[in-house]
Amino acid sequence: MSRMISKILRTFSEYLSASGFSTQWRTPSDIFSVLLILGGDIVSRALAQLAGSRLTPVAFSFGWVAFAVTTVVAAVGEKKLMPPADFPCKVINGETGYIRDNRSWIIGRLVRDFENWMDEQPRVHAKPSLSPDSNPNTVQKCVREIIDARWKALKEKAKAEGQPEPERPHKAGLCVSVYRAQKAIKSYPGYDTPYITGILTTIVQLGVAAIPFGLYGNWGILLITAAGIVLSFSTGALSQWSKEKWACRSGAKKTFVLTSGNGSQHAIVIQGNGMGLDLEDLAANDPGIIASCKTRLAITALAALWIVLLITAAGFQQDTWPLLAVGALGILQNAYAAGASRSPMAFGVPLEFVEAIGELKVMDAIFRVENLYPCLGKSLLPIFFPGELNEQEQAKWKNLDDIARLKRKAEKEKGP
Repeated sequence: MSRMISKILRTFSEYLSASGFSTQWRTPSDIFSVLLILGGDIVSRALAQLAGSRLTPVAFSFGWVAFAVTTVVAAVGEKKLMPPADFPCKVINGETGYIRDNRSWIIGRLVRDFENWMDEQPRVHAKPSLSPDSNPNTVQKCVREIIDARWKALKEKAKAEGQPEPERPHKAGLCVSVYRAQKAIKSYPGYDTPYITGILTTIVQLGVAAIPFGLYGNWGILLITAAGIVLSFSTGALSQWSKEKWACRSGAKKTFVLTSGNGSQHAIVIQGNGMGLDLEDLAANDPGIIASCKTRLAITALAALWIVLLITAAGFQQDTWPLLAVGALGILQNAYAAGASRSPMAFGVPLEFVEAIGELKVMDAIFRVENLYPCLGKSLLPIFFPGELNEQEQAKWKNLDDIARLKRKAEKEKGP
């Protein structure tokens, strides 16, 4: 039996050796060039996240060649570099109620990552919500109280019906979070962890690529890595990224509401305060901001250089594992940068927390918002209640409209 196993193993080893498997694993020669054409979408999203200044630290990695080629098509055809928003949401004018579908990368990421940054800068200025003793001075506390109230009601109902106790719901009611915009900073890349990680990754990549040069005098890997870093940083340095990312006016005085739509737990109110970005402009992703002829030529030239790099990398037959390690480090950094949660400040949109308004019933929450901020609550109705309201709700809204009209009349008569 042992002789048979030994013979099988020897035969399998000879087969691997003859078929080139062992050679390929010792010095994988063509893998890097193949991997360079995979993962272009990750590179695009990483650039969208970190773009702003002339230094955009998106590390050299697999996928850059694919990205470069597809970007030529986008720059020549659509005349755009920035990818579309990857999180669907809506932007509502809090005064007119006009609703826009968002096309901005920045707004999409603000809404997507809201639960990660919602209480970063809390400032206690809240009104009572679910009970006189309740004071939801943070959004997290407000949401927790709404969900607990819903859970309590579900448990009481289940107990009365003789049903088993239900699980705690993940969401309930509506929480409207109010923020006041601070001085907006266009073309601000956000010097946070994803940004710094890109710089550190590049330094480590150069160190890894220098190992074959230090041990065997093979400078080719270091040359390929340095060339890739130069090309990737040159692509991110194009000013078109910043123009498209912040394609809007500044100094907005209007109030905006961001939400992912009906059924969402959150509605984010941002008061322009005369210092914020015009989020309606930003959401429209102004088609007038198109890539210039100079930018398109630069993108085409960079794509040609990436193809030259691909052909050059395909010719390396020795010490290729360090080159694969360089690419692996780069794609890890790209994936992290593309998916990382960032605060509004990282996009040049600093916000100051004002208050959180929450109720177990969505309509009650909207009523409270309208009482505190006339016209703002009504702007939420088409999103959260697109159908016809009942008679009681219609009467209450008519009363609120009358109050808002009187307030506006009094303010007009008072004058500046």
